[in-house]
Amino acid sequence: MTVLTYNGKKKNFKAGSPLKKAAAALGVKPKYSCKKGDCASCTLNVGGTRIKACIGKVPPEPRLKSLQEKGLAIG
Repeated sequence: MTVLTYNGKKKNFKAGSPLKKAAAALGVKPKYSCKKGDCASCTLNVGGTRIKACIGKVPPEPRLKSLQEKGLAIG
C-alpha cells in the first residue's frame, strides 16, 4: 500500500491503482482533455517523475516522495 497525503488528508492506495482516482480521492482534480494520455493536460509530478493521471498508476511506496499538481505538494 502507498500512503498519499494532501492538505493533511491521508489515504492508502494500492500500488498500481489508477492515479486519477487516487488524486481525486485526495481532492486534487487535474484537468483532462483527451482522457487517453495524448495531450498531457493531466500530468502530475509523482516522486519527481511526471505521470499522466488519466493513464498513470499509483507508484510503490519507496519511489514516492511527493505528488504535485500545479506546484502543490502531496506527501
